[in-house]
Amino acid sequence: MVGIPAVSHVRPSLDVIRELVARGHRVTYANDPSVAELIEPTGAELVPCPSGLPVADNDWPDDPIAAMGLFLDDAVRALPGLRTVYDRDPADLYLYDIGAYAARALAEAQGRPLLQLSPAFVAWDGYDEEVAAPLWQLPGADAYREKFARWLAGCGASTTDVDAFSSRPPHTLALIPRAMQPHADRVRTDTVTFVGPCFDVRADDGRWTRPTDAERVLLISLGSAYTRQPEFYRTCLAAFGDLPGWHVVLQIGRHTDPRELGTIPSNVEVHPWVPQRAILAQADAFVTHAGMGGCGEGLLAGVPMIAVPQAVDQFMNADRLVELGVARRIDTAEATAENLRAALTALAGDPEVARRSALLRTEARAEGGTPRAADLIEELLD
Repeated sequence: MVGIPAVSHVRPSLDVIRELVARGHRVTYANDPSVAELIEPTGAELVPCPSGLPVADNDWPDDPIAAMGLFLDDAVRALPGLRTVYDRDPADLYLYDIGAYAARALAEAQGRPLLQLSPAFVAWDGYDEEVAAPLWQLPGADAYREKFARWLAGCGASTTDVDAFSSRPPHTLALIPRAMQPHADRVRTDTVTFVGPCFDVRADDGRWTRPTDAERVLLISLGSAYTRQPEFYRTCLAAFGDLPGWHVVLQIGRHTDPRELGTIPSNVEVHPWVPQRAILAQADAFVTHAGMGGCGEGLLAGVPMIAVPQAVDQFMNADRLVELGVARRIDTAEATAENLRAALTALAGDPEVARRSALLRTEARAEGGTPRAADLIEELLD
């Protein structure tokens, strides 16, 4: 497995790696040492691959071409180190994250099979015209494409077309619910298989105890990247603090000091990190930034959501949750205490939302998750 050190890209595949190790496979995982504590408990052997991506401080450029350039630069930097390790000990199969371009170049240069593990939505027929083409009109796009093409021509990859290399791998496992995929009916089923979120839904049992006096539980979490939001957290306390019948769990991340929040209401517990899946298994509602990981966990738990998107694909994800009938979208600028409280009341009291949440939960679990993903990976090894 070759990945990038963004937690939202590492976590989705960890249980698949753990399952492969448990089945007796030798698994190495090339990634930045900063995520070693996530990788090593799976039983995989960490292959240190230092990354220059700005994941530690989440300091990504606003310009999408500049952001794409960071991934390309990271691949150019990573490939020589990967070749040093894997040219003398080639893998039988390369798994790789959507941002780890060097892995595909390595596998193609060695003539080895490869499989992409996607923690986000995948390209569909028409994606190049509808999504990619407008990007290529932006300033700097021509230079980026030329640099990418030069690298492909010289790195040993057999796929030298930039579009085909970056968005059309021969095999992909989409680690998301199919319900979250835009234009799912236009995704090529000969190259993409949706297996849903991959984790043991029972693994977090017992890691969080619901208070005995809590009639309903609300989880508030903005994931792992966009957590420096003290003003939003204060608004949540105003919206849900002392709300009759509700117990609130608020995750604030490691960049926010709890003292910035002022007085914490008696029905609220505040933590830098929480066992999210364990809480969602017992929750009645979820305020989320609508990252794909959070969306998948919410759907798998069958919990209605208030989506407050922060960046990148989260706006599209939030709209999709609304289309599915299980969420309300409230952008940060409109996230007043009154709007948040009204959304919670509407969601929690709507039987159609409960019905849709239960249906999508059943569908997501039927996609197979970790066992099916591991089975499909083993098919490529045979």
